[in-house]
Parts: sequence; C-alpha cells; structure tokens
Amino acid sequence: MRLSALFAPTLRDDPADAEIASHRLLLRAAFIRQVAAGVYTTLPLGLRSIRRIERIVREEMNASGAQEFRMPILLPAEPWKATGRWDLYGDTLFRLRDRHEREMLLGPTQEEVVTELVAADLPSYRDLPVNLYQIEWKYRDEFRPRFGLLRGREFLMKDAYTFDRDEEGMARSYDTMLQAYRRVFDRCGLSYVVVEAEPGQIGGGVNHEFMARADVGEDLFVECVNGDYLADWKAATPRPPEPASVDGSAPLEKVHTPDAATIDAVSKLLGVPPERTLKTMLFDAGGGTIAVLLPGDREVEEAKVERLMFPTPVRRFEDADFAARGFAKGYVGPQGLGEDVTILADPSVRGGSDWVTGANEADHHVTGANVGRDFRVDRYEDLVALRDGDRCPNDGGELRVGRSIVVGHIYQLGTRYSTPLEATFVDEDGSERPYQMGCHGIGISRILAAAVEQFHDDGGLRLPRSLAPFEIVVILANRDDERVVAEAERVYAELLQAGVDAAVDDREATAGVKFADADLIGYPVQVVIGKRGVQAGTADLKVRATGERSQAPLAEAARAAVDLLATAP
Repeated sequence: MRLSALFAPTLRDDPADAEIASHRLLLRAAFIRQVAAGVYTTLPLGLRSIRRIERIVREEMNASGAQEFRMPILLPAEPWKATGRWDLYGDTLFRLRDRHEREMLLGPTQEEVVTELVAADLPSYRDLPVNLYQIEWKYRDEFRPRFGLLRGREFLMKDAYTFDRDEEGMARSYDTMLQAYRRVFDRCGLSYVVVEAEPGQIGGGVNHEFMARADVGEDLFVECVNGDYLADWKAATPRPPEPASVDGSAPLEKVHTPDAATIDAVSKLLGVPPERTLKTMLFDAGGGTIAVLLPGDREVEEAKVERLMFPTPVRRFEDADFAARGFAKGYVGPQGLGEDVTILADPSVRGGSDWVTGANEADHHVTGANVGRDFRVDRYEDLVALRDGDRCPNDGGELRVGRSIVVGHIYQLGTRYSTPLEATFVDEDGSERPYQMGCHGIGISRILAAAVEQFHDDGGLRLPRSLAPFEIVVILANRDDERVVAEAERVYAELLQAGVDAAVDDREATAGVKFADADLIGYPVQVVIGKRGVQAGTADLKVRATGERSQAPLAEAARAAVDLLATAP
C-alpha cells in the first residue's frame, strides 16, 4: 500500500470527547470516525485490523468444527416474546414496525433465530451435534454510549451456537469452545483472564467470561492472592463472615429514630456499627415484591438478584413504589412482611442476631430483631456485591478487584430457548426432546479497543504484529532525492516479494510528520530510507513495540526488517 493513496487522515491533537486511550488513539490514528453517539465508520486502517481479528477467529472456529453462516440483523418480535426477552431487554432493544405494522427489532444477539432454524432443518439426533457461527453487526440502544468501540450502539461480534442431544454433549461442546477461545486471545496477544461469570440477559447456567486486563475497563473481576479463585465481580461469592458474638436473646423493641432513613444515620444515632444493622432492599419482579436482606455495611449486587429471578424483569423500587405498596421508605424491616413478599437473605444474615432494622414505620427502627423468632427468610442466596479485601470462598485468602474489558463470553444454555420455542428433535428411542444448547460470543471490535488499551504509549499504538494494519512501513524520508526514492522503492518491492504486508510512506510530507504517523499508527517495524543513509549505504530500522533502533546495510535492509519482524511481539 502506498500511503500517498491511503485514506488515513491522522489527527495531531486529542479529540475533546475521547475519555480513554483506545477511543483517543483510534480516532487520531485514523482507524475510526464517529457518525453518531456510539456509531462509527471504520476507516481503511481500522478495517485492516478488524479483518486480521476476523481471520484469527475464523481459523480457530473452523478448526474446532464450527461452520460459518449468516443470520439477518432485522428480526421478528414474536420469538423474542416467546422467550421473554422482548420485555427483559427493555429499552436496550432497537424496536421498529414495518409498513404492515409488524413489530421488529435489530438483533443484539440471535438465539431465537438459530433455534428455530435448527429445529426446522435438523430434526433428528443423527443431525447432532452441530456448531454454527457468524460474524455480524449487533445493536443495543445504550443509554450512555461511551469509550469509543467499548460501549457502542453498533458492534461487531462473532456468535456461535451449539446444539447437542444431552447435557454431556453440551458440556463437551462448551469445552471445545473454551479451548478455541484461549487460542484466539493468545494469537491476538492479549493479557486476559477466564472467570466464572453472570449469564445476564442471555440466561443459562455455567458460563465464563474472557476478560482483557485494562486500567480503565468498565468490567471488574476478582482474584484470590493465592491464585486459586477467579470470578466476574458480579458473580463472585465471598466467604461468609464468622457468626457474630451476640446470643440473639435481646427482645424486639421499637425505638424512635427521627430523620434517620440511612444506615449511617441510624448507626450514629443508636451507637451501633453499620454491620450490626440489617438492610432491607425492595425490588419489583414482574409486578411482585422482593425483599433482599443483607448487613448494613454491604451493598446488594443487583445482577445476582436478576439471575435468581430470570427471565422475570427485576428493578429496584422507585419512590412511587414505596407509597403505592404501603412501605415506609428508609424504614423498611423484614418483620411483619406478608406472604405476598418474597424474602431473600444473603448467607451473612444467617450468622447475625439481635439486628437493628427498620420498624416499617416512618422515623422508627427496631432493635433485637432475630431471624425465625421475629421475621422469616424464604431463601438464602449469595446477594452481596463483593469488595476489595473480602475472603476467598476456597481458601480464605484475600480477594483483589481488578479492571478489565470483556472480549468473550461462553454459556451453557441448556433448554433455555429450545423449551419456550418448542424446538425439539427425535431421539434414538423415538421420543421428542429439546435441544441442549450453548452460545459463545467474541467481541471483534472490542478486541481491537482492548488491544489498544494494552498496547500503546505516548507516541501512539503498539499493536502486536497479529493485529497491526501493516507489518512493516518503509519511510521515504527525502522525497526530493531520486536515489532515496529508488532505494525505498526497491526495499518496498523486496518486502512485497517476501510476502510481507508492507506499506511505503511516499507522501509529500516532511520526515517528521512521517515519523510521527508511523509511531501513531503503530507499524511493528519501520524502515527509514534517507539521504544520509543512502550516502553511507545504510538503512535505519525501528521496532515499534520496544523502541529498539538499529542499522542494516542498504542492500540487506528488506531481509533485516523481516528478521526483526519475526522477533517483534
């Protein structure tokens, strides 16, 4: 590629609205341009990197036995209503109606489509297992799109769907995908962790996320300092604390607590530590009421509540809900709650006693509240949000919270979609059984952003060779010198002959601009042909990732660059 003909309008200054390195540098290096909030045009350089990621993904997916196909972006609403996701996804769906007033959506994921496809065309156990995948654009109407490619409303994904006849087959397909994903992210050069995760709106049981480490990532994970536990922050289960030393014999007494509607306020007023108070959080679950109990010094992890109630939509009570359902906001307690309220408690509540909690009356709390005697718990579930310093459930070691970017997520879905869609196959004994399914996603465009977060410096991108848009650039430092032009063209031609994906910077620009752009775009190896070097019979070489500089005889410049490329990260 001749850079004089390449559409790559690099920027000297940081865009004002770019908050993180990947957003800033992808704009400056002419990889992307914004069209609207969360919507981007991918320019030639960015597309070349995206295609490299796609190639790695396709090679590993094909090697695992998966078959590529393509599903539509525009989807009918009816299957989504059958699985409950039309309501569950809420405002994040791009919804529309066609000219016949039929409800449609732009697909954020496509389990419904592929389930109906397989049910119609693979009706026998003899057709199984099968793994179908696509690389396609997806859509989510994000409330606050931000961070460039990390939280967009349009994003490129690889999604695969496995169909098996039993749970054992589903688990084998899952392991095959897990190993393929490891190879993908290894080849992309990412530093990543594989963690137990929350299934979220996809649903299902066993699932794992592939998280690229990043200082500014929106996603959190936890790891034990002893190295024996990794989990998504929302799915992490800390070891419950030791039981409190109180005996649980205190009487239940109501106390006046004016203007003490928060844990901090009631703790100070009554002189008790926050961990001795019992917080009662109210949620709406499909019109019903859920009360979540946890110690006052902890926060509820809403994703865990959502998982328990899936696929019923769950939301935290708003002010109007308290008034409409007869609850005193800021003073709710579990005692006296009716059978129409489902009471969930974190296991840490089991170990406490003589709690201070709301009295279900404005400006009043109770002391001495004890489970069993004064209030009931319908189910104990892990519900707290993990925090730095909690103890590992495996060995009690300290847990540390790290930031990351989710670049892949795999799920064992079981019959989550096949049952409501009545998708069945005829088994060997003649019975009809629902498919056991898995789904497996990779964020193609997210990988590019995550790689930039991990591989950049003040000068620009330092992408691995596997992801860089070109492997080597030949920089023609003095465009007005015929000998320099001739030598640069010769080196460029030799690189192309050697099968290198090379570019030559033959633009009518100063050497300084070319050097700055070479660093900004991040070509793994730079070969500089200039007037002084030609006179001395040498070429200057630079490895972008390390900054290492060297010289080579001009006649051997192409070979020296290829050798450097072979050792580049």
